[in-house]
Amino acid sequence: MLRFLWDSISLQMILVFLFVFLLVADYMKRRKPRHFPPSPFSLPFLGHFHLINPNNPQAMVDKLREKYGDIFSLQMGQVTFVCVNGLQMIKEVLINQAENFMDRPEIPIDKEIFSSLGLISSNGHLWKQQRRFTLTTLRNFGFGKRGLEERIQEECQYLVEAFGQEQGNPFNPHYKVTNAVSNVICSVIFGNRFEYHDEKFQKLLKLLNETFVLHGSVMSQLYNAFPSIVKYLPGSHQTIFKNWKCMKSFVQEKIDKHKEDWNPSESRDFIDSYLTEMTKNSVRGSLQEENLVACTLDLLLAGTETTSTTIRWALLFMAKYPEIQARVQAEIDAVIGQARQPALQDRDNMPYTNAVIHEVQRKSNIIPFNVPRLTIKDTFVDGFFIPKDTIMMTSLTSVMFDKNVWETPEAFNPGHFLKDGQFYKNEYFMPFSIGKRSCLGEVLARSELFLFFTSLLQKFTFQAPPDTTLSLNIQMGIAIAPQPYKICAVPR
Repeated sequence: MLRFLWDSISLQMILVFLFVFLLVADYMKRRKPRHFPPSPFSLPFLGHFHLINPNNPQAMVDKLREKYGDIFSLQMGQVTFVCVNGLQMIKEVLINQAENFMDRPEIPIDKEIFSSLGLISSNGHLWKQQRRFTLTTLRNFGFGKRGLEERIQEECQYLVEAFGQEQGNPFNPHYKVTNAVSNVICSVIFGNRFEYHDEKFQKLLKLLNETFVLHGSVMSQLYNAFPSIVKYLPGSHQTIFKNWKCMKSFVQEKIDKHKEDWNPSESRDFIDSYLTEMTKNSVRGSLQEENLVACTLDLLLAGTETTSTTIRWALLFMAKYPEIQARVQAEIDAVIGQARQPALQDRDNMPYTNAVIHEVQRKSNIIPFNVPRLTIKDTFVDGFFIPKDTIMMTSLTSVMFDKNVWETPEAFNPGHFLKDGQFYKNEYFMPFSIGKRSCLGEVLARSELFLFFTSLLQKFTFQAPPDTTLSLNIQMGIAIAPQPYKICAVPR
């Protein structure tokens, strides 16, 4: 009888049955609990991939927010997440209920790289210990002190000289700016800076940039949604893994070099301090060498790409809006002049320049959806049930482009940060996020932005190359960067 039934079933019937079974299994797996945030219609297996605009994901979020309000859910393949918008909702998640949303989710492509180690991807006791140790060590090496300012000022001089060598001709400032910014954090991590013509370090910076960009590619997003399938396919995710291996190798080489001449009684930099801490019995469970590699890469990545990307946006905006650039230069000439370098103490006397820098950060909006969080216990937000292990995305764009707060949210307008001629900081400005897991390098980044920006505009006027119209089109990645461009740095 069984043989008869088997022989009578066609291949077509088997495929139909299998398809129906998979549909039912997919539906059961994705069933949402009661009072879960609303979501649009989703396709079987794919979820809401059909709604994504790869060139402008914010457009999808804006559209869904209009329909569903400040909190809604989305499904990307096997991953479900909740998107939160607006100042009050974001403060509810990141401040009022911070303990409920403290962890980072396990993103498949990041898991392959860091395996929940380091400063960005770790959770719980490990994260607290790494962050506490890192903040203490960075302060010891000048964060928030005069020593940090002197490191940045020294690098500003090198960058001004590198720009001057272009003699006003068109050039791409990308890797000069990136090298300069990276040198500040490198001097703290490795104990030295790298020359702009150092081929090995230039290769590392190019790997960093390529990896940053590839994280925003379609194949990388597909990997996060369907890791068990996509990992066997060729694509940008494979390049990301290869690049990270090279970058880990670079860091490991530096750590090994430190071990050779390491003196526990005299720490020269972050790596030395970490090696010393590893020898203490009280912390020997979590501060291990694989964590040192991950923390070093996190610091290098976060201390390089975000700030350098913001400075590249700043130079582009200045070339696009020469009247704003002229006002910044007039203020620089009045407060600092040409005889000395800019200093952090000048910032309070330069409200317009400070406003321009803040507007660059607001308008460039380089991390539009913040770094994701993970719900560590069942909770409620605005009456909606958020179960444990739900990924939370907080849209910083919804705050920094709120049309009810900013006079001209879509325009580059330094007046957003001025009131009666004085600098005014709006609470809707949050490029470094807020709460306990906000950017630990905020002090460094703010110092770098002011000193690099004023140092460059003190010595140069930035213009588009002849017969060229500069574009403000974006390049998607982990951060929103400008499309590659060339610019003229005309000596003043």
